[in-house]
Amino acid sequence: MSTEADTLAALYRCMVRIRAFENAAEVSSQGGVSAYGKSADGSAKVRGPLHLSTGQEAVPAGVCAHLRRSDYLTSTHRGHGHTLAKGADIQRMMAELFGKSSGTNGGKGGSMHIADFSVGMLGANGVVAAGLPIAVGAAHAQKLQRRDAITACFFGDGAINRGPFLEALNWARVYQLPVLFICEDNRWSATTASGPMTAGAGASARALSLDIAAEQVDGNDVLAVHACAEKLVGQVRSDRGPRLLHAITYRVKGHVSVDTAAYRDAQELEAALQTDPIVRARAHYLTLPGSSATHLDAIEREAQQEVLTAVALAEAAPWPDSSSAFTDIQTVGEGQWR
Repeated sequence: MSTEADTLAALYRCMVRIRAFENAAEVSSQGGVSAYGKSADGSAKVRGPLHLSTGQEAVPAGVCAHLRRSDYLTSTHRGHGHTLAKGADIQRMMAELFGKSSGTNGGKGGSMHIADFSVGMLGANGVVAAGLPIAVGAAHAQKLQRRDAITACFFGDGAINRGPFLEALNWARVYQLPVLFICEDNRWSATTASGPMTAGAGASARALSLDIAAEQVDGNDVLAVHACAEKLVGQVRSDRGPRLLHAITYRVKGHVSVDTAAYRDAQELEAALQTDPIVRARAHYLTLPGSSATHLDAIEREAQQEVLTAVALAEAAPWPDSSSAFTDIQTVGEGQWR
């Protein structure tokens, strides 16, 4: 049986891999200079919207530690962390952000629509709350097929004010579906604070009103997320119906990678930075018997090198052939565009 130190070290590895990936993606989208390099003309290597999950690493790490490869997962437009934690290949993910042919989706999805069915990751989604009904549909299929698997559905606090949230939770409860809803409550909906726009006590209270058991947790405490997710995932697997995990975290970056978030109070951000989940996990780890700062340092170096390699491979990878534009599309029969 693993010790608390072993568990925390594994979670730490997941979090620093996500952080390193996000830092590299951010620089690559800005055309800046860092350890990850820059293109010859200083232009951005990653084009289009890039939504970072920096500072929210404890939520996907703590939840996905309890998911199997056969389980499904749906994500948001801020989905790099979820995808990595579910087991997607980091090199193919980076290539996808670069729009290259070796990417997870052949360069077609990019950051906001990345998916990897091979690990059960059904896709990020650019539409707020769109992952909720997709997750419920996937969970309903699992139940009808009597599969020994569940669906994890990540969504943000902004999604709870959209219709699909109520529709998805209601359907999941009526049909007792094997789905764990995870509200990654980072307190911001694009450029607007979520609190003033949300009536009541938020995601967990609304779930309880639909007779769905819900628990709230400190989303920047990875061990707390891990323990709560273990309990709820176990209940979902035991055919006890849907559950909701309400993780309170904070979005330390702007809405997209080129957003300086000047609309946010500087003191609020500074307070949030003091609760960084990676810093907290490291500090706690070093208080445990058998722990070693050298071990964590090695984990960080490995993550950094892994991402440096992924960036270099993505930069060198070929662009998709133009003929690929006509693959992976729906055929609707007569009248289709040619």
